[in-house]
Amino acid sequence: MSVANEDLISAATDARRNAYNRYSNYSVGAAIVDDRGHLHVGCNVENAAYPLGSCAEASAIGAMVQQGGKRIVKIAVVGGAGDIGPCTPCGGCRQRINEFADKETVILAIDDSGDWQEYSIDDLLPASFHLP
Repeated sequence: MSVANEDLISAATDARRNAYNRYSNYSVGAAIVDDRGHLHVGCNVENAAYPLGSCAEASAIGAMVQQGGKRIVKIAVVGGAGDIGPCTPCGGCRQRINEFADKETVILAIDDSGDWQEYSIDDLLPASFHLP
């Protein structure tokens, strides 16, 4: 199954609507296509004890792993406070994505106009940490 960029962004936007963000008021949705062509979505879920919250990317990756996905082929990240704004993954999520990415993985970040910017994991996390 091939998922068009527009459809992946739409899935991330839909997931964003379910974000639980009562502390930051910054909602994020993520959508992943895995190595089997399956779609996995997640949204950010905040907690009063801030470090216990989870990012949308982490939620989508957890769903992918739970459903048997091994590699991220493509991920879209949509976020912002109110309107959609530029939203690239945070540093921790860049490392999370890196764990399941390869040089072919496409990362789409949505900007203010609704257009997307396309990145590789090397663009977002150069000289990243890897275990053998």
